[in-house]
Order: sequence, then structure tokens, then C-alpha cells
Amino acid sequence: MLNSIAKFFDFEGRKTNFRRETIAGITTFVSMVYILFVNPNVLGVTGMDKGAIFTATALASAFGCFLMGLIANYPIAISASLGINAFFAYSVVIGMKVSWQTALAGVFVASVIFIILTALKLREKIIDSIPADFKAAIGGGIGLFIAFIGMNDGGLIQSSKDTLVSLGSLHVGTTWLTIFGLLVSVILMSRKVPGAIFIGMVLNAILGMVTGLIPLPHQWVSGMPSLAPTFGVALSHIGDINSLQLVVVVLTFLLVTFFDTAGTLVGLAEQAGFIENNRIPRIGRALIADSSTMAVGSILGTSPMGAFVESSAGIAVGGRTGFTAVVVGILFVLGTFFSPLLTVITSQVTAPALIIVGVLMAQSLKNVHWEKFEIAAPAFITLVGMPFTYSIADGIALGFITYPITMIAAKRGKEVSAMMYGLAVVFVIFLWILNS
Repeated sequence: MLNSIAKFFDFEGRKTNFRRETIAGITTFVSMVYILFVNPNVLGVTGMDKGAIFTATALASAFGCFLMGLIANYPIAISASLGINAFFAYSVVIGMKVSWQTALAGVFVASVIFIILTALKLREKIIDSIPADFKAAIGGGIGLFIAFIGMNDGGLIQSSKDTLVSLGSLHVGTTWLTIFGLLVSVILMSRKVPGAIFIGMVLNAILGMVTGLIPLPHQWVSGMPSLAPTFGVALSHIGDINSLQLVVVVLTFLLVTFFDTAGTLVGLAEQAGFIENNRIPRIGRALIADSSTMAVGSILGTSPMGAFVESSAGIAVGGRTGFTAVVVGILFVLGTFFSPLLTVITSQVTAPALIIVGVLMAQSLKNVHWEKFEIAAPAFITLVGMPFTYSIADGIALGFITYPITMIAAKRGKEVSAMMYGLAVVFVIFLWILNS
């Protein structure tokens, strides 16, 4: 059986093996499992049933991971997109006073449009049209973004009224737990120990439980919460999308998810070394996986799904095939029954992994032509725009709007493709709508 798995996923061609792919899958899952608890808390403010959201998130994530692994053969996991779930809850439902049932219908309609655009290969053409320098900048920007998330979640930095951000408190035990995990991971990585990131997280979790900083679970196994409160609600409320405001909501879901997922896929493909001649092999299949998962997720009862940036943790420990994603999918299914055990995976456990992965992803910045200012300026804006705006999509938007301007100023406007000019206009509209 192992030989069949190795042949199907092309372990030999990708220079990997069963053990490495399995560890990569476990590492990715441990890095992103927090979404099972974060997503219900975010969407729960709308009045949605948290238990149903938990199950919907787990099953939709599993479906997406299986699809990505088996169809695209990429070590990239799919789950509920952070940031977009907050937009769903706070901007659409609470801010615009749209019912969560109608908002779910909006996600489903956006996903159908997504699937159509994917079938027409428009998304693939857009990704292929992005210059190599920007693919590298996107990868590095995502690295900074997730490192920023890791440092914040781990308590190493904190918000400040005077300086926006500042050093976190060193008088808090959980901050020292993050520091311990980071030091262990740095040492193991420096010594080139296989599975260093995963080992660091395990040791960190054990230390946390021993010291009482991470509470021990009261039980090991629990039943799967019912999907009944949210299942199929999106389909039964499609007719509610009957106003200009709701059309704008659908288009915003579409645009944000489109570029957030595209940026994540490009960054992860850059990290894994998949990009060949500025093209990502089988990108069409990967896009089919994420757009289909978004539709399934809305039917089950959760906000937009997309490629998950924490997949970079699994790629960092050697994941190179779809078997990594399949392992993540299996663990998501099992996770629905072992939810009490998963509570030991706190932000202090995953924070060191995110910071280390940020270091690894920043390596792609060596491929940017920094000596050419017309390239360096928009690449830099893309790079810093992601952590500073706390959005992958916004960072891409700011950089891509700047790119045609600097190229025209440098008298190289003819080198900019029509697609990139079109994207600049789309991004201007996108930012205007998002901030209106």
C-alpha cells in the first residue's frame, strides 16, 4: 500500500518519502488547528450556533485538503480564511445588519462565480501574468505577515497607543513559553534536525502542561456537534440577495477571497520551489479545489474557505506532495471527535513555528531585482503592505497599483502586460469598495 501511495503522489520525483510527508501533514495541522476554535468564536457573534460552526469548519477543511491533495498534488491545506471570517461577522452581519443566513447565501453565490472563473481559466491567467519579482515579493510578504501574527499571538509584541506596537510583557508566563519554543526551534533548525518545527511545538506543549500555563483537557474524546443549525441554510436564502447592497457584499467576498487565496498559493508555491518559468504547474487544479471547497463550506455553514498560509509550516519541514494535505484532512476529521485534546495547541505553541516559517519564506526576497527602483518600490510596498494592513489581499492591491505607475515613470510601460494594467484598475475599485 505504501508503494502505491508513493507512486500516486510521486514521492521519488518530488524527492520525499512517506515519513516526511506524514510529519509535514501533522505539522501543518498543528499549526492551523486553532481555526477550529477561532472560527466559531468569530462567527458566533452573529448568532450562529458555535457547535455547528466547529463541525462545518472541520468537515469543509477536510474536504478541501482531500481535494487539494488528490487533484492538485500540492502540500497545501484549505480552511476558513482568517480576516474574511471577521469581515463576514463584523462588517456584513453586524455592520450592514444582514442576517447570517443571507450572508451565507452571499458566500455561496460568490463561490459559484469563483468556480465559473476557474473553469474559464481566468484565475489561472491572472496568476500567470504576475511578474516573477512580485511572486517573490508576495512570498516574502506572507512570511513577514505570519511572523507578525506569530509574535503577536505569542506575546512577544503587543499593541501600544504611543508606538502602535511595542515589546510584549516579559512578566507573563505564556510569553516565556513562546520564547522557549522559539529558542528550541531555532537551535534544532540550525542543527538541521529533521522535523525541527514539529518537535519544537511538541516540547513547547509539554512544557506548557507541566508548568500549568496550558490547562490539561478534562476529557479526551467528545461527540461531533450537530450541523443541523447551519446545514443548507445558504441554499434556502439565495433569494434574499435582491438589493444593490447585497450584490456589493457578494462581489466583496469574491474579490477578497480571490486575491487572498491567489497570493497565498503563489507564496506557498514559491516556498516549495514549484514555480517553473514564472508558472505554477497544476495551478488550475489547485484553484478548482479551493473554489469548490468555498461552495461546500457555505452549504455546511461557514465563512469563505481558501488556501491556508500555515501550510508553510508543513512545507518548511519537507512536505512536497498532496499526501501532506491528505494527512491534514484526515486529522481534521479525527479532530471533530477529539476537540478537548486539541485545546492544548494554544497560540504560544504555534507562535514559534509561524516565526520560523516567516524566516524561511523571506528567503524568496533574494529573487527581487532590488537594484531597479521601478521594481523595488512596488515590491517593497507589497512586502510591507501585508503585515501593516494585516491583509494579504490589501498588500497585493497596494503593490499592484503602484507597479504600472513606476514602470511608466521609468519609461518601461510597454513591458507591463494588459492584465497587470487591468488588475491595477480592479484593485483601485476593490480598495474603494472595501473602505466605503
